[in-house]
Amino acid sequence: MIRRVVSLVVLPGSIAVAACGDAGTGGDDANANAHEDACGASGYQSLVGAQLASVTLPADLGARVVGPDDVVTTDFSAERLNIEVDADGRITRVYCG
Repeated sequence: MIRRVVSLVVLPGSIAVAACGDAGTGGDDANANAHEDACGASGYQSLVGAQLASVTLPADLGARVVGPDDVVTTDFSAERLNIEVDADGRITRVYCG
C-alpha cells in the first residue's frame, strides 16, 4: 500500500520535471537562434558603441531604451528590441527581450 502511494506522488512530479527540461529550445539550433532574434536585434548590432543621440531609428520600431539606472519590467517579450545605454548615452548592447 505504501509503495502505491509513493509511486503516485513521485511519478507525476517526475513527469512535470521532464516536461520542463527543454522548454523554449525546441531542440533545434536554427529555431532557437530564430527565437533569440525575433525582434531583429542582429540588424542593429552595428549601433553598439554609437551615441544614442546620433542614431536614427525607424519611428515604428518600438524599441525600449534602457539606461544604467532605469527601472524596467522583467517580463520577457521575444519581439521587443532593447537598446542598452551607459551613463554617457553610448549604446552598449542591443538584444531581444
